[in-house]
Amino acid sequence: MAKLLQIVGFRVGKENFGVPIGIVHEIVRMMEITVVPDSPTYIEGVINLRGKIIPVLDLRKRFSEKIIPNRRNRIMVAELDGHQVGLVVDAANEVLKISPELIEPPPNIFEQGDLNYVTGVGKLGGKLVILIDLAKIMQGGELRRISDFAETADATPPAL
Repeated sequence: MAKLLQIVGFRVGKENFGVPIGIVHEIVRMMEITVVPDSPTYIEGVINLRGKIIPVLDLRKRFSEKIIPNRRNRIMVAELDGHQVGLVVDAANEVLKISPELIEPPPNIFEQGDLNYVTGVGKLGGKLVILIDLAKIMQGGELRRISDFAETADATPPAL
């Protein structure tokens, strides 16, 4: 019997997504986000999480979903390329366990262009969970640029 994959399940719009549990540090309630000038539209800004400045991107905007603020919205803090990044999602679920046999490779349509972040589709109790590679959601230099901004903001003494 193959080892079950553990993924953190979350919802954006009506769809269920999942990422490997190993990259998720924590899931926190929405908090005040400081806007970063001249950033891509889906980059919300940065948060101060226990003294650490973390860039935040809104997966709802990235996936072109309507933004409906509610108390279930969460910031999922994940590690991408050695940097922590907050991801705004509509809701974050429990840890899901999926047998590798129940994961299909992504349909060919996902291999082209902007959809290459889909790594598979898991079948879980009659629902489909789209498995994604968070690092591929960010285009090359964006994550580095936002992380550099967060590090600069972290090093800047507060204004009086």
